Amino acid sequence: MLPSRTVSRNLVQPETASTHTPRPKGSVVLVGMPGAGKSSIGRRLAARWGMPFRDADSEIEAAAGIPVAEIFSRYGEAHFREGERRVIARLLASAEPVVLATGGGAFADPRTRQAVRDSGATSVWLKCRLSTLMRRVAGREHRPMFVNTDPREVLERLMAARHPAYAEADVTLFCSDEHPEVTTRRAADAITGHRPPERLRVALSRNAYDIVIGEGVLRRAGAEMAQRLEGRRVVIVSDQSVAALHLPALRESLADAGFAVAAEILVPPGEASKSFAQFERVVDQILSARADRRLAVLALGGGVVGDLAGYCAASVLRGLPFVQCPTTLLAQVDSSVGGKTGINTAQGKNLVGAFHQPRLVLADTAVLRTLPARELRAGWAEVAKHGLLQGPLWDWCEAEGPNAMRGDPAALAHAVLESCRLKSAVVTEDEFETKAEGGRALLNLGHTFGHALEAECGYSGQLLHGEAVAIGLGLAVELSARLGLCSQEMPGRVREHLREVGLPVRIADLPRAFSIGRLIARMRADKKARDGAMRFVLLRAPGDVFTESGVTEDMVRALLTEEGCLP
Repeated sequence: MLPSRTVSRNLVQPETASTHTPRPKGSVVLVGMPGAGKSSIGRRLAARWGMPFRDADSEIEAAAGIPVAEIFSRYGEAHFREGERRVIARLLASAEPVVLATGGGAFADPRTRQAVRDSGATSVWLKCRLSTLMRRVAGREHRPMFVNTDPREVLERLMAARHPAYAEADVTLFCSDEHPEVTTRRAADAITGHRPPERLRVALSRNAYDIVIGEGVLRRAGAEMAQRLEGRRVVIVSDQSVAALHLPALRESLADAGFAVAAEILVPPGEASKSFAQFERVVDQILSARADRRLAVLALGGGVVGDLAGYCAASVLRGLPFVQCPTTLLAQVDSSVGGKTGINTAQGKNLVGAFHQPRLVLADTAVLRTLPARELRAGWAEVAKHGLLQGPLWDWCEAEGPNAMRGDPAALAHAVLESCRLKSAVVTEDEFETKAEGGRALLNLGHTFGHALEAECGYSGQLLHGEAVAIGLGLAVELSARLGLCSQEMPGRVREHLREVGLPVRIADLPRAFSIGRLIARMRADKKARDGAMRFVLLRAPGDVFTESGVTEDMVRALLTEEGCLP
């Protein structure tokens, strides 16, 4: 323990507290390398908000009565870190929130990081380039670590050791050589605008994992993965379009957390990449990266990338750890959760694959702003499906769908959160889709028709999965109404909503003709079929759905005839 003395309060009395930036509700803890500006920015933030400022090293020296360097030399680092943790925990336990600048090594101690989390404070990493730090620490002879040593070597060593811990901070703020007031303003905006991500637990009896949902989650990927994976090597699988937009941020996040990227494997965008040819190519490249069972496979992309990468992860060495970073609405609300992986064949969609649960799903809702409008609309079909499965969510979909399709961040975040909540509950109850009735099979509402349409289009991009599901939802509800299961108004209500958000709702909306015979053959070969009999998910009302194998072929033919299909 450190010697006990009265602790100086080190309070900055603000000359003028800014009214332009709201004051944070709790304490703020600044972490970073020597020279990052923790004390300088911390004092300015405290003055801006009218909050007390504390410097952890100063508090420790006041408590011990001797400088930090002397504590190290007399008692050793382990003794110092224990005292440092206790001082930081005490400062953060104060009834009044504070702005706290920590020593460079404080946040690198796992118990101190946990103490900061437990306090509810917002941790902020002031991240600087090496060149910036070099200029700032030049001539700091009072810092023992820089005496009679090469500052560059010291900083490089400390950055390699400490950046993985700093990456776990709630907020990362890149700091350059701009004026400290500019950095302070940016820091204040980032801190008060920070919203912790939502976390859902997929509570499987084995292989339970978390879904992390929120803006900026992709930039925390490395830190989140570091807490859940044993190894620190990763293979990234993405498609060429997504990689151009999001791979740089992911690389940086992984590097900060101490991960080495063993390979980056890019596939062409589109459903056609869920093929044997791409499966073989990706598997070969994973093996070429000196794969062992600690090598993680990270899928950065939509449902195609996630399904393909997941199946490769399931197959190599009979199972590698797998992380999903879904970048489309469809993948965030549906395909990234549940562990279904696979590829398509000439006979149908997802007929070859495996159940392989991810270790983690990171759904960054900010990336949805980069989606083409058509892709965003296609993802909404799965949200609408979840609404019909859940009940109250359907009413919300009808009210907020148009806002979501205009890019409303709150509406999109709610759609992702509630869809994942529903799907995680279903998956937990029926992980391997073994229930004879209900369970995971219900998640295929609209998919028997939709998959048949996709297969007939040859997965060419002419018809997106979500567009096929939208048409399938209308057909499934229409079939339910014809069987007297739901109200006669329900099919029109479903189709009106889907049309309002810009989705096709009838086969006749598509720019090509379809054969009834070929569609029925596809549906008989669907993986949900039983003994060659078509199997549908039908609806009595939103929130009341079930599986049914007793629908006659004549009824399906009549329905498809009215849709404009050819005999």
